[in-house]
Amino acid sequence: MRVAVYYNNKNVRIEERPVPEISDDEILIKIIASGICGTDVLEWYRIKKAPIVLGHEIAGIVEKAGKNVKNFKIGDRVTATHHVPCMKCHYCQNGHHTACETLHNTNFHPGGFSEYIRIPKINVELGTLKLPDSVSFDEGTFVEPLGTVVRAQRLANLKENQALLVVGSGVSGLMHIKLAKAKGTKKIIATDINEYRLNAAKKFGADFAFDARENIIDKLKEINENRLADLVIVCTGSLAAAKHALQCVDKGGTILFFAVPKPDESFEIPINDFWRNEIKIMTSYAAAPGDLKESLELIKNKKINLNDMITHKLKFDEIQKGFNLIAEAKDSLKVIVEPNE
Repeated sequence: MRVAVYYNNKNVRIEERPVPEISDDEILIKIIASGICGTDVLEWYRIKKAPIVLGHEIAGIVEKAGKNVKNFKIGDRVTATHHVPCMKCHYCQNGHHTACETLHNTNFHPGGFSEYIRIPKINVELGTLKLPDSVSFDEGTFVEPLGTVVRAQRLANLKENQALLVVGSGVSGLMHIKLAKAKGTKKIIATDINEYRLNAAKKFGADFAFDARENIIDKLKEINENRLADLVIVCTGSLAAAKHALQCVDKGGTILFFAVPKPDESFEIPINDFWRNEIKIMTSYAAAPGDLKESLELIKNKKINLNDMITHKLKFDEIQKGFNLIAEAKDSLKVIVEPNE
C-alpha cells in the first residue's frame, strides 16, 4: 500500500509498505478521507520522530474485522481516534482523561496518511465510531478535531452571556467560533494577522474580527461595556499572542491555552493581578471518548456545519501541496487528502 512519510514540512514522500496484518481483536480501515491538522506541520514537534507516517483526522470503511470484534463488521463506515485513555486510572476517574498515560502512548498503525490503517483493540473499543449515513467521510474527518474543541469549551465552562475572545482564527479557532455560535454565545470576538482568516471568522459566526496588531484591549472595552473578555481561548502557538492574551482577560475571567508556544519559549504571568481578580489560567489537550461522541452528534444533527471549512481536497500524491498549504497558513483552511482516490 501507499503511505505518506513525513521527513520534514517540505519533504513528505509517498512510499510503499505492506498492508498491516490484524489480530483477532483488531480492525483494518480503508482510508477514504484524511485531514491535515495544524499540529502535523508543527515542525519542532514532529521532526524529532521523523521519518514518520502522520495523520489522525480520518474516516473510512472497515476492510477487515478480527473474529473477536463484535461492534464492527466489514463495510461499516467509521472514524477512529489515534489516542485513547484507559478509563480506569486516577486521571481518567477524575475527569482528566487526556492526562492518562495510556492516551499518550496509544496510536493506530501506521498513520492516517496511508491507504489502510490497523486499529488496535483498545482503539476499537474506545476510539472508533460508526458514521451515520447522513455524515459524509469528509465530515467524519472533523469528529476528532471538533471533539477537542468540545472538550475545551466544556472545561472552560463557556456561558451564553460571556464575551469570548478567540486568539488565532485558523481551523481550530474557527471551530471554536462555530461551536460557541451554536451554543448561543452572544459576543464572539476573533483576532488574527491574516485577512483571509479574519474574513472566515466573520463568515463562520464571529460578531467582531480584528487584526491582532490593532489595540485589542480598546476594541474589547468598546464592544463589551468597558470590560475585557470573560473567556480567552488561545488557538495559536505564537509567543506574542500568548503574552497578549494575558492582557485581554477580564476580572473573574479565564484564559484557556488550546495551543501553546514552543517548549523553549516562556513568558511571565502577572500573578498578583490575577490573584486579586480571581483570573484562571488553564489548558486543554486532545479529546476523550465522550467528547468524540458529542462531536459526532453535533455533526449528525446538523448543529454545526463544517463542510464550508473545507478549502482543498487533494489526491494522495498531492499531499506535499497540502502540507505546504497548512504550513504557509495563507489562503486555506481544512485540507483533506484522499489516499484511495
